[in-house]
Amino acid sequence: MKQFSFFLALVVLLCAPIKGFSNEVSGGVYGKVTDQITGEPIPYATVSVKLTADQKTVAGMATNDLGEFEIKNLENGSYTIEVQFIGYQIFSKNISISKGNKNIQLGNIQLIENVTELEGVELVAERSTIEQKIDRKVINIGKDLTTVGASAADIMNNIPSVNLDQDGNLSLRGNQNVRVMVDGKLSNIPVAQLLKQIPSSSIKSIELITNPSAKYNPEGMSGIINIVLHRNANIGFNGNVSLGFTQGVTPKYNSNVNLNYRNGKFNLYGNYGNNIGKYMNEGGVYRYDDDSEQLFNIKNTNESHLYKVGVDFYLDDYNTLSFFTNQNIFDGKGDAITDIIFYSDSSLDQTQIFGNDNNNNSGQYNFDYKHNFKKEGHMIELEADYNQFTSDEDSYFMFSSGDLPDYNDFVDTERNQATINLDYVDPLNEKTKLELGAQARLFSSDINYHSTGLSYNSAGNLVATPSTHFTYDMDIYSAYATYGQNFKKWSYQLGARLESVNTKADTNTVRAFTDDYIQIYPSAFVSYKPSEKSAYQVSFSRRVDRPGLSQVNPIRQWSSPRISSYGNPNLLPQFTNSIDVNYTRRIKKGTITAGVFYRILKDEINRALLIDELDENKLILIYQNYDDNNSYGLELSSNYKPTKWWNLNASFDLFNQVQKGFIGSEYAEVENTTYNFRVNNNFPVTKKITLSVFGFYRGPNKSLQFNPKAMYFVNTGARYSFADGKGTLSVNVNDVFNTMRFAFDASRPYKQKGEFTWESNTLYLGLSYTFGSGKNHAMRRKNRDNNTKQSGGGMF
Repeated sequence: MKQFSFFLALVVLLCAPIKGFSNEVSGGVYGKVTDQITGEPIPYATVSVKLTADQKTVAGMATNDLGEFEIKNLENGSYTIEVQFIGYQIFSKNISISKGNKNIQLGNIQLIENVTELEGVELVAERSTIEQKIDRKVINIGKDLTTVGASAADIMNNIPSVNLDQDGNLSLRGNQNVRVMVDGKLSNIPVAQLLKQIPSSSIKSIELITNPSAKYNPEGMSGIINIVLHRNANIGFNGNVSLGFTQGVTPKYNSNVNLNYRNGKFNLYGNYGNNIGKYMNEGGVYRYDDDSEQLFNIKNTNESHLYKVGVDFYLDDYNTLSFFTNQNIFDGKGDAITDIIFYSDSSLDQTQIFGNDNNNNSGQYNFDYKHNFKKEGHMIELEADYNQFTSDEDSYFMFSSGDLPDYNDFVDTERNQATINLDYVDPLNEKTKLELGAQARLFSSDINYHSTGLSYNSAGNLVATPSTHFTYDMDIYSAYATYGQNFKKWSYQLGARLESVNTKADTNTVRAFTDDYIQIYPSAFVSYKPSEKSAYQVSFSRRVDRPGLSQVNPIRQWSSPRISSYGNPNLLPQFTNSIDVNYTRRIKKGTITAGVFYRILKDEINRALLIDELDENKLILIYQNYDDNNSYGLELSSNYKPTKWWNLNASFDLFNQVQKGFIGSEYAEVENTTYNFRVNNNFPVTKKITLSVFGFYRGPNKSLQFNPKAMYFVNTGARYSFADGKGTLSVNVNDVFNTMRFAFDASRPYKQKGEFTWESNTLYLGLSYTFGSGKNHAMRRKNRDNNTKQSGGGMF
């Protein structure tokens, strides 16, 4: 209650009225902005008042829903009035305010349409580009990347420093401790499932925030991957439809419909997307000590549907209310056969047949109120978000061996998360900006597990986990402040976030774990831009990896005859101090970006493979806190256009990490250096046809237990544009030479080797079409933190 009272006090403080200074002056200018051809009013056009002498802007506003504006309190003098709107030529007129001519009526200002721009179409660049901003790297997604696959999951390996493995696990700079956001918002949908739901054609940019400022929650050692989606704010009825088909060993389908209606004070939108398909994986693990091999054959049938409905209500020029809800329905069925072959004694051979039915539903409800003060960039925003996730998983296990009984597992999961967030931004002057905020996050989870069938084999060893009830709750109250200034060539930002965290975990009301701590997370950014062609940036931040639910859940998550996976409820948070240095250089035919980073890790969280105390022939896969470690890395990327018919994006990243810790009772220390290289080539054949070739190489790795081998693949594709750029037809062949596979060697706790493959060699066909009746009369609202947080139309 103390923390909650503290949070409410911060909310009241930030919501308190802020007084400004008034300056009584003499005159004003008035008018109405319309389309020259249709005569329709143009809302949200920008009207600027500049001093004629030096063109310094002294006042301005956006037109209302009727296209009208009135700018008062102008001193006597000569001014230039400018009216601008996307898709139209700029209107300019000189006026003079004097004692005898105080109020200037400009009447009906007719804007002339810029015929070089397409109506109702958001143009997407042919090739992707990379920007290095003060606190993030922004990859603007062009048509070259939307061609490569149906969903966000298909293009992630094309993004510098980002990797996606065969299980859908996402990593940034070689580490899976990364938060994934969509338009600045976290989701309860599992990340692997979420990435397959986002159509690649809906993605505007992907932001890699490796050193987030104090404004962000500090979770994730590697930082944040924020997926920014295209927004449709056209007047009238507009939309986009896309269809995708992928053929591997089995077929997969996806489709998406994005509809938007904007008229006056309302913006209504709705989305529907689905992803349906069968997925196959196979592989094997060989153990040297007993000359045995486990062979896995896994089939999954997944069907996912996502719905979104929302509305933006523009009360007036300064106040906006927004509401949306996301609903995701997932139905997954899996079948797996695991054969254990003992090459020296076939009488010991075993077979396990596994099947499961996993249904989960998630719902997100989001309310947002934003007030813009009259001063440009001065705003306050209140957001409330509620997420609910439920999952029912039923599994069965059948064995060929007589001493292993068949049994069933039933797991019911419920997760709830409520977030209240308040942000305040005040540009104190043209060079200085202050940001303040407070947040409360309340997370609760309840997992019930029970099984049917015998729990012990003939040797008396446990083979089925007893019925378990596990609850895990976490309450986080935080407040932050950042302060930044811009000079001619220099800029900096300093910030700090204070958090109070209370964690409670309980298993069967017997085995309880609590953890309470208060931490400060500072951040600092300095940038230097000596010219328009080059820029330097240095940043520091402190981060935390709070154990996730799957990492602390003591209930068995999956099992084969020789290995079972569990969480560890006693897992402690991992803290990271990170330093980044980046450099961007614009050259004649492109850009080059380079960066280095260094991390210091405390109580690193990692997976460990241990011998089962109840059966030395079986293994347990569990999470543990290792010793303090460190890592560093180098990143290089470039956009370059060698000729008119060749565009390329290339990147190289190298990581070094020292890992130290105990594997059971054995202490180990390993230094690992690995590197990745990727290059995306685009060849515009005609104005409508473009060919592409993408290559990727991931170097070998080392860890305390596993040494993954190198991995590489080549993708090819073609894209055809039609209907004046509104339609796109794409075809792509992934992993042309079928070289994608995960192979490894291991020495702890047993000497092993293994290899797994999946449906990487696929053919993809995609069709996307944009339609609309209105012109691009977009409301030029300032989105929170440069599109980091957005309400309104979009897939999520």
